[in-house]
Amino acid sequence: MEELHKAPGFTLRQLLYFVVVAETGTVSAASQRLRVSPSAVSLALTELERALKVQLCVRRKAHGVTLTVSGTQLLKHARTMLRQARELESAVGNAEGELSGLLSVGCFMGLAPVLLPKLLQGFGERHPRVTIDFEEGDQTGLQHRLLAGKLDLVMLYDVSISPEIDGVELTRMRPHIMLSADHPLADRPVVALHDLADEPMVLLQEPPSPDHSLALCHEAGISPVVRYRARNGETARALVGRGLGYAIIMQRPPNDRTYEGLRVVHKEIAELPTHEVPVLLGWPRHTRLTRRAEAFVHYGRETVGTR
Repeated sequence: MEELHKAPGFTLRQLLYFVVVAETGTVSAASQRLRVSPSAVSLALTELERALKVQLCVRRKAHGVTLTVSGTQLLKHARTMLRQARELESAVGNAEGELSGLLSVGCFMGLAPVLLPKLLQGFGERHPRVTIDFEEGDQTGLQHRLLAGKLDLVMLYDVSISPEIDGVELTRMRPHIMLSADHPLADRPVVALHDLADEPMVLLQEPPSPDHSLALCHEAGISPVVRYRARNGETARALVGRGLGYAIIMQRPPNDRTYEGLRVVHKEIAELPTHEVPVLLGWPRHTRLTRRAEAFVHYGRETVGTR
């Protein structure tokens, strides 16, 4: 039977100091962030190592702090414990049960302008005491940050998702072809990739976009002529608007103008009439969600798709 009456040999303060040292890379930088003396930080690390009976880091004056394997393992759990402690403090300190505190959300940069604004506004109105910090990134980086305990939730395309991540489907998006308004095929309701096989392609470069777009071309039976590679959707739109190629994109903004005011058109793909890609709101599979995160998941499922 678990001995709940027996206190652990370490404190939350020691865990906090350890996490800040790991994030800043040096004891002196951690002391500045924590606003305590370097000796207090060093003592906390030493006592934490003594309590856990492992070496968590190697401290070298000229090279800062390097985590050991045990330290790297602890870092993820320490972040989770600190987040749960803040959740407990918030729940007990608010007699009416109103949600409060910080929620960290990561979003694939291609989805961010489409999904985030409405979610941030609506969730903020429903839960005004919750502060949402968000960051945009690529699918791989956001998954790493989520599993490292640096994010509570991530919004990603359900493509190449780690088996360590669980989640719910928010919506589905269909890929389509983007052409300049004066392209010879612009007046067709549906366009075949085969008809564009010899034309230059503008390939969105942020993973998983390039692999996914090329896979769609392969599925349609063509080998695209990639002429330009763009890191974001607006750059791709600008190039397409100038007639420098076509692109395959997921988002279909209501505004059909580029930054230069040139018009683009969006066409269904003839060879892939039913192809859809799920959008996932995910979290670490073996981590219990905070009440704030649970509320955001509920609101996301309720809201996305009703734009």
